[in-house]
Order: sequence, then C-alpha cells, then structure tokens
Amino acid sequence: MASNPASATRQGTTLVFSGVLDRAAAVALWPSVQASTGVQVLDLDAVPRVDSAGLALLAELAARLRAQGTEPRFNGAPAGFNELAAAYRLAPSLDFNASTAAS
Repeated sequence: MASNPASATRQGTTLVFSGVLDRAAAVALWPSVQASTGVQVLDLDAVPRVDSAGLALLAELAARLRAQGTEPRFNGAPAGFNELAAAYRLAPSLDFNASTAAS
C-alpha cells in the first residue's frame, strides 16, 4: 500500500498540513516550515494521524510562532494528537509552560 507523503502548504496566514505526521515527515518537513513567519493557523484537518515526532514538530513550530508574538490556532486534531499532547503534559496550544498544561 503506497502512502501519500506528508506536506505543508502555506495559504496566507495558514499552514496546511496533509498526510501522516510521523518521524519521516517531521524530518522532511522541518526545513520548509521552520521559518513560518506570519503563520497564525496550523491546519491539521487533512492529517489522519500524528506520532510523537510529528507532535514535536508541531510543538516546536508553535513555540517559534509564540516567540514571534503570535498565539497559533490549530484546526483539526488527528488521531494521536490529543493523547500524545496529554501524555507529554502539553496544553491544547502545545505549550508546555502554559498555565493550562496538565499537572
């Protein structure tokens, strides 16, 4: 069974992800998404699932956006997203230091 490679496409202030966000995708996508100045929304509606490496990519990207003064919003929650975020005690915004992070 062939799988579609993950991708990230900029649409205005939205970064639209598609495909499975796993370790291979995180490695492949990081060079193109790390300088996402001006992004306000991370759209995950076309992502069927995410693993810990994919979540790390999203968390680091969200942290960089917060450092630029933007609180990113997430559209969609693929399989694994909420469970992994809870396991790593991340807030829904994927911010570890947020006051809403699980204790």
